[in-house]
Amino acid sequence: MKSAVETLEPTKVKLTVEVTYDELKPSIDHAYEHIAEQVTVPGFRKGKVPPRIIDQRVGRPAVIEHAVNEGLSTFYAEAVRENKLRPMGQPEVNVTQVPGLSTAKDAEPGELHFTAEVEVRPEITVPELEGLALTVDSLEVSDEDVTGRLDALRERFGTLVGIDRPAAEKDFVVLDLVATIDGEQVDQVSGVSYQIGSGNMLEGLDEALTGLSAGETTTFETELAGGDHAGERAQVTVSATTVKERQLPDADDDFAQLASEFDTLEELTADLREQAARIKASNQAVQARDLLLEKLLEGTEIPVPDGVVQAEVTRHLESEGRLEDDEHRAEVNEQAASALKNQILLDTLAEQLKIKVSQQELIDYLVSASRQYGMDPNTFIQTIDQQGQIPMMVAEVARSKALAVALRRVAVTDSEGAAVDLADFIGTDEDDAAIEAADLVEDAAEAPAEETTQA
Repeated sequence: MKSAVETLEPTKVKLTVEVTYDELKPSIDHAYEHIAEQVTVPGFRKGKVPPRIIDQRVGRPAVIEHAVNEGLSTFYAEAVRENKLRPMGQPEVNVTQVPGLSTAKDAEPGELHFTAEVEVRPEITVPELEGLALTVDSLEVSDEDVTGRLDALRERFGTLVGIDRPAAEKDFVVLDLVATIDGEQVDQVSGVSYQIGSGNMLEGLDEALTGLSAGETTTFETELAGGDHAGERAQVTVSATTVKERQLPDADDDFAQLASEFDTLEELTADLREQAARIKASNQAVQARDLLLEKLLEGTEIPVPDGVVQAEVTRHLESEGRLEDDEHRAEVNEQAASALKNQILLDTLAEQLKIKVSQQELIDYLVSASRQYGMDPNTFIQTIDQQGQIPMMVAEVARSKALAVALRRVAVTDSEGAAVDLADFIGTDEDDAAIEAADLVEDAAEAPAEETTQA
């Protein structure tokens, strides 16, 4: 099989493929077998109809068409591998020549020729990691950090008490809402408890409720967030039935014993300080990762395959039923292009760093993903496998690991100038070497069992 590549755009190529008759013949033979099982010819059992009879009854062109349709994907994939292309979308295939349409003995068998235009991952140059410097926040835990965690814990054990004053931020209001458009009621809810400042209902509701006492009513204009009139402007009348505030328990030894395994408030606050320090350390790793990705993107020219972006935008809008929403389309388009740039950068980085994904790393990722979907891990993995999405999962793990390995190559300091050790979050090269060695041992141990089974 011969193949050649022509670059049409930085993100699009044209493959020209020539397949000999001998290479196509297995598909032709299979086409005869498949058609023989489908046709009924007097004097022959199904599946036993000779090729010459099929040529007479069905026609040689139909056989060749069946063979070409069956073999195209295989020949395309082989050409992609030979030319080391990285397709990012579905190809547009055009068959320019088909072989063997004639059944005459002296006829030339001919060849299968086709072209395939496909969007591919562009070749990009990732900035050198050595010499890059990142600055993250300090690990210092302030008294305010500890007090904030203590207050959050106290709120979990607080009680709501009715109050006779205007509502303020963080108060809870039991309310009734009536929404109207042009004087016609379009929605209504009653007896809903809402905390002022949470911002999880309607825009403008926090402002409307602030200063409202139990039994009072006010009206404001807003955009409806759900229902048949989502996105439309409406007049909303809100009535406060009751106003409550959360009263917190005193921060003392009794509370420490109630809310934790500690006997004293001093022990509890010491533990909260340690928790805050651990969270800040984790945040340092996340911040360093985001800063590194930002720096690499700033220093890299990344052309984006527009067809891939538009396919993702259409898929997204169809799932939301918002294909005609041009404003939302522009927003989704920007998000899809940004995500694709990140993917192209990280895939290239993973190749340059020769990232390998171990079985355990893949399993850990799949188990974590199953929890996000609320599925049993085994069921989730089986479903992903059946859908052919395991390679996509491997690629996602490789991208994440590429950033972690890249972080080991750059200098990370905090705002005070002190070096930051992120090994607990991004691992070490020695850790990766140990994992790889363990995989090799496991593969070697499984090999004899597989050979015995095959024998």
